[in-house]
Amino acid sequence: MSASGFANTPKPPYYAVIFSSQRTDGDNGYGKTADRMAELAAQQPGFLGMESTRGTDGFGITVAYFDSEENIRAWKRNMEHAAARQKGREVWYSHYEIRIAKVERAYNFNAPQID
Repeated sequence: MSASGFANTPKPPYYAVIFSSQRTDGDNGYGKTADRMAELAAQQPGFLGMESTRGTDGFGITVAYFDSEENIRAWKRNMEHAAARQKGREVWYSHYEIRIAKVERAYNFNAPQID
């Protein structure tokens, strides 16, 4: 993640793993684990960047960008990540959804696309 909070992604195509979640009350070690997962994800082959936000109501969205579906599957198989997912189901989230999308086109404020 860049200092601005926006991921610095390459020219498409690439993939987005979109994790939407509703937190339960209390930290219960969540903050430390979330920081560790961001650190660990950044070390994964094919990781391109991450963007994340959470509202005061506990609803959050994290988008992790990868260069291939194969590298997304490898991240899912990471044992430390698997343990965090299990704790998420048991303690940290009342609901979550994961969506994986292929980014075909991308543009930004400084380079708007017209078509």
